[in-house]
Amino acid sequence: MAESISIPDQTLVVVADGHQAILFRARHSNDKLSLSEETRLTPKNLDEDGPSGSRPEEQTPRQTDEATFAKQLANDLFRRRDANDFQHLVLAADPQTLGQLRDTMHKTVSESIVISVDKELTNHAVGDIATIIQRAAD
Repeated sequence: MAESISIPDQTLVVVADGHQAILFRARHSNDKLSLSEETRLTPKNLDEDGPSGSRPEEQTPRQTDEATFAKQLANDLFRRRDANDFQHLVLAADPQTLGQLRDTMHKTVSESIVISVDKELTNHAVGDIATIIQRAAD
């Protein structure tokens, strides 16, 4: 049986897809995880910013925009980590966004990840997100 993973209070929980990210704070009460929304991030200046690294020629404009947003989110997480905004991170995203985030994420951010959930949860209710993350930890 796998060992359960502790999600400390005040852990930053990022639920993302290629178009938005919702940032929550984790809290525990009676051994139940609850999440409170802090902010929502959406892509900014996609035409001026662009994704990191080289992109395949056959990539669609939508895929390029999603890769650019993943880079923007990774940069935002680095700024937050550098400013001591969080010590621990839970990352939940669809597999493609998760891969793009991992490719662009700073080492200090990736080292703070306690759980990674490869599932698209941006359209789920907050209580459902908390339950899915708690199950991933158990």
